[in-house]
Amino acid sequence: MKRRILTIFSACLLSAAGIGSSPAAAATVLFDQGHNQRFLAGETGPLQLSGLAGQFVQQGFTVTTQSGPLSKEALAGVTALVISGPFAPYTPAEVDAIVDFVEKGGHLAVMLHIGSPLIPLLDRIGVVVSNSVIHEQENIIKDDALNFRVTRFEPGPLSQGLQQFSIYGGWALLNNGPNTAVVARTGDKAWVDLNRDRTLSPGDAVQAFAVAVSGTAGSGRFVVFGDDAIFQNQHLDESNSILAANLVSWLE
Repeated sequence: MKRRILTIFSACLLSAAGIGSSPAAAATVLFDQGHNQRFLAGETGPLQLSGLAGQFVQQGFTVTTQSGPLSKEALAGVTALVISGPFAPYTPAEVDAIVDFVEKGGHLAVMLHIGSPLIPLLDRIGVVVSNSVIHEQENIIKDDALNFRVTRFEPGPLSQGLQQFSIYGGWALLNNGPNTAVVARTGDKAWVDLNRDRTLSPGDAVQAFAVAVSGTAGSGRFVVFGDDAIFQNQHLDESNSILAANLVSWLE
């Protein structure tokens, strides 16, 4: 069976991992796991997404996964679709199904590990991704310019109660659609290595970059994060957990 319901399984599995559960309600979240994703909702390792899935369970969602192609039939009855870290591209038919899902009132969260599999979908919803990762010069984590804390947010439900969250190798985003807006951005000294020489040099882009963008399409809404590590189990510290809880509420 390509679509798998994880509510009971995840409740037991996530409880064993120290995460509580609550009775399932009408809201259903579908984690796409059919595009060579390496980090999964039903696994409890440090790179996995069982902690994020547990947040959905706690807030009353039924958690399901899909290992086959995404289609209108696969998305029927789904409240929210989570696409995190795909390595395989989406077909034009799948992109059409996802956009149709959002336009008809569905909620979508996208987290990037690499940009290329998602470019056709991002083009349709008005979001552009950089061709190189962000390096920061402020709020760096453990002297690695690819890992940094984000402290600049636009007010809204996704940033409610949030002072910071951490990114571990993220891509710059551009809100290019008429109904898109920046949710969070880097500091002004962040840079993208345009000439690929692995150092900050003349001609590289130095500016504040968006790392999270939200928007609407039809009667639905979506959010795109430039990093999929934000919600991995090992990075769900207090701040990233607040962001995860906000995301779950926003997707309901």
